[in-house]
Amino acid sequence: MTRSVRTRFWIETALAGVTMSLFLLTLVWQKWIEAVFRVDPDGGNGSLEWAIVAVLFAASVMLSVMARAEWRSVRRSPT
Repeated sequence: MTRSVRTRFWIETALAGVTMSLFLLTLVWQKWIEAVFRVDPDGGNGSLEWAIVAVLFAASVMLSVMARAEWRSVRRSPT
């Protein structure tokens, strides 16, 4: 009998991928936020971008840990 992971695992994995991608994008090209949204809320000093980098990194780590816990719970559960 095969055990399958819940939808929660796939959502957490997808969100971790999205937040990691946005983290890397913001780390490499910080002006994308101004280019996409046409606003400059921090007046060009870059503090908002660094805050976004930190939040996206934390979210990526948290979602990855949650997905891993979900994966491990399926592997440990009795068949």
